[in-house]
Amino acid sequence: MGCSHNCDSCSSNCGGPQSLQVAANAKATVKKVIGVVSGKGGVGKSLLTSSLAVGMTRRGYTCGILDADITGPSIPKTFGVHEKLDGTEDGILPARSAGGVQMISINLVLPNEDDPVIYRGPIIAETVKQFWSDVLWDEVDFLFVDMPPGTGDVPLTVFQSLPVDGILVVTSPQDLVSMIVGKAVKMAKMMNIPLIGIVENYSYLACPDCGKHISVFGESKIDEVAAQYELPVLARLPLDPSLAAAVDAGKLEDAKLPEELTGAMRALEGML
Repeated sequence: MGCSHNCDSCSSNCGGPQSLQVAANAKATVKKVIGVVSGKGGVGKSLLTSSLAVGMTRRGYTCGILDADITGPSIPKTFGVHEKLDGTEDGILPARSAGGVQMISINLVLPNEDDPVIYRGPIIAETVKQFWSDVLWDEVDFLFVDMPPGTGDVPLTVFQSLPVDGILVVTSPQDLVSMIVGKAVKMAKMMNIPLIGIVENYSYLACPDCGKHISVFGESKIDEVAAQYELPVLARLPLDPSLAAAVDAGKLEDAKLPEELTGAMRALEGML
């Protein structure tokens, strides 16, 4: 049989790999695409994604968030954004937070925010592609892609279809940390995606009375893991009840961000 030149499901080597990248909207402008990933759930990827968007906006950059967690979207609620998406003949207009963060999420399309998204993998993948190709991102310096956990359909789609400039690996201080970081790092390397560094969430809780750092989820292993995979440690972020309350209220932009986030933001600035 002749070659169709569709390499999606073919193991034959017919002259080298072909790019599977999807073109951005012709009228969109995005300088850097940053993936936020982890090998497991519950480590605070969405919190880090949102916090970085807020922090970088405060530093004078224009930021956007592509909520690629199609079946578990949370970005709009974090910013108190509830209106449905609008569009023009040129494409979909991203929603905007009060502070100017642009965003797109399946929750801004659903009739009701608590409606379940019951999609099979191929539909989820196509939705993620459309969030890139059909959206009129407006002069965005940093587009953060908040990904679901693991190494399945969505991370694969993002790595293959979007021009990802680098990823941040998120983890927490638990015994599984080495294994879950390893999965995310190895996938990125297999896909030739640059690794920016590693961020540890829920690293400690600061006692409100004496300021002592309490290791709620166990002692940190991030230095050992970072050394194992040759990654810079960009931040050790605390467990902050006030930040959690701000997220629940949709007012993250009004909250004080952890000072420890500075290292990650400087790494991003160095990419421009």
